[in-house]
Amino acid sequence: MVRHPTVGFSTADISQGYTKIATMTDYEWATPNTTMENLTLTKQSNELNEPALDILEEGLLHKIMLVFDLPTRLPGVFVVGLALLLTALTGASWWLITADQAMAQLVMVLLALFMAADMTLLISLPQQKVSYGPWKAQLFVLALPRIVATLGLAVLANWLQEDWALWLFLGVQVAGTAAFIWGYFFEPFRLKLSAVMTFTDRLPLGTDPIRVLHISDLHVERLTDREARVLELAREANPDLIVISGDYVNLSYNRDPETLRQVRQLLCQLTAPHGVYATLGSPPVDLRETVVPIFEGLHHVTLLRHGWQQVEMGNGRSLTVLGMDCTHDLPVDAGRLARLVSAAPPDMPQLLIYHSPELMPEAAEHDIDLYVCGHTHGGQVRLPLIGPVFTSSQLGRRFVMGLYKLGRTTLYVSRGIGLEGLSAPRVRFMCPPEMTLITIMPNG
Repeated sequence: MVRHPTVGFSTADISQGYTKIATMTDYEWATPNTTMENLTLTKQSNELNEPALDILEEGLLHKIMLVFDLPTRLPGVFVVGLALLLTALTGASWWLITADQAMAQLVMVLLALFMAADMTLLISLPQQKVSYGPWKAQLFVLALPRIVATLGLAVLANWLQEDWALWLFLGVQVAGTAAFIWGYFFEPFRLKLSAVMTFTDRLPLGTDPIRVLHISDLHVERLTDREARVLELAREANPDLIVISGDYVNLSYNRDPETLRQVRQLLCQLTAPHGVYATLGSPPVDLRETVVPIFEGLHHVTLLRHGWQQVEMGNGRSLTVLGMDCTHDLPVDAGRLARLVSAAPPDMPQLLIYHSPELMPEAAEHDIDLYVCGHTHGGQVRLPLIGPVFTSSQLGRRFVMGLYKLGRTTLYVSRGIGLEGLSAPRVRFMCPPEMTLITIMPNG
């Protein structure tokens, strides 16, 4: 028996059958019959060396998330004290800006009450099986827009009547609370199935279409209603095959044995007549030493780390599925893609599974028919007239979410399903989660 000491469980532990876990829907999680039909040739390369430098971990966004994650190491009473200190400093700033001591004291008290409401909301999330992030870190992320808005209103207060300034402050803070409640409790569970159609001349005329279900960015902390909905939609979609483009776990839980066990439970339930094909996500999220063992013994799931599989579905329908690890080192990954495409058969439709949209220019150069990915979460938080606040992509907003066409290559960037981790709030705003059913049709 092989044991994985970094995870704390064994191959035997994660390959056993599972019964039921407690979720909000009391969903029955059971190991299914995983027979696949009509699988043919699989080719895997041993080109799996990771670059020494991780691009994401060196990025500004990841470093900011780590800074905000520092309060998780502090006792709760220290965190509350730090929050009160921030409200006091904000009140003092209001006083300095407006020279109105009484209003500054009132603003300080009200801001403290709103932050206390935020803390109560965050602490309740695991108890309600909504999300399982560290409340201490998220508290200060939520406090940041409250404080910035308060200081901005302090500047405006010099040109407004006192009553107007107070009511405007209250309105902004109440709106913030409403947005937080929506973003935590409602929108992350509004998982829907998007439908897309694409065409290729590599599929013979008169051939039946190929139905591909794309899933991305599960980011499991614990199984909830959202993951139960994933299985429900997968059954309703009735695809020929399922493809999963990485990020199976949450950054805060990528070494947690229970999370890894539950991801395996979820994968056990995902089946399709012609198989399930998966790739790994970002290296800091899908740690290779903890996530790869999840797939051991899952005979209905093919993990493509740098390889391709030719899938014959009968009646003239065939597809080459290409998959590779994502390192976010674009020159490295572009070179790997070139070698992968050169080894794959060119006479049938090609489907590339890669975690990020960052290889779209290269995929178009190689005339790949369909490229599916996630990674950006569609921004996860989008603002009116502004769009995504962050994309975590080296290509910025060029490929954020949805359907794109470049040459003969169709790209679909999924908004994903789960939420990032560390200090990032487990919220979505104007960017609900999705799965995508892509129908590949012959031209004409």
